[in-house]
Amino acid sequence: MRPPFISLDGLDGAGKSTQCRLLADWLRAQGLDVIECADPGGTEIGDVLRKLLLEHRGHMTLPCEALLFMASRAQLVAEIIRPALESGKAVVCDRFLLANVVFQGHAGGLDPTKLWELGLLATGGLEPDLTFVLDLPIDVALTRRKSQADRMERRDAAYFSRVRDGFIAEARRRPERVRLVDATQPIDRIQETMRAVIASWLHP
Repeated sequence: MRPPFISLDGLDGAGKSTQCRLLADWLRAQGLDVIECADPGGTEIGDVLRKLLLEHRGHMTLPCEALLFMASRAQLVAEIIRPALESGKAVVCDRFLLANVVFQGHAGGLDPTKLWELGLLATGGLEPDLTFVLDLPIDVALTRRKSQADRMERRDAAYFSRVRDGFIAEARRRPERVRLVDATQPIDRIQETMRAVIASWLHP
């Protein structure tokens, strides 16, 4: 059995961090060694780039933003994710390439196809086996977010509406890899949904 590489994505406030933790704990209970990580960040270089991306108060062009995310992810794959997978460990990652495609592509106006291509170049062709998108209405997501918004979170509701539409579009385009999960459900129900999908992947 090959260990899975799983990512979670969605709007801020959808509960990704909680679900990543619960999913990693469940995979360990199935007998797997599990590495947890977050994108951007997770390495010395990645943490510097994460701070720049989320806290920088000056103007940043959208291509610059996209490429900084790509650079952080390239380092995360090289230092953490690929070595973990090659050593037989499962990986659960809070966001991955799909976030670039949606936030800077569908919502920001860059070409999603080119972002997929550039993203796979940055990761050496590595992408998650499964990505769960925790889907949530915009108004609900906004009420769940932490009180102090970072640079990305300060964008308007229209932008985040395009983000949500982008996630839905990508899930419909790649159903074999991207699954929408209703994040308005209770935490345990969301977790059960994801576990069922992963179980069928682990034991086809």
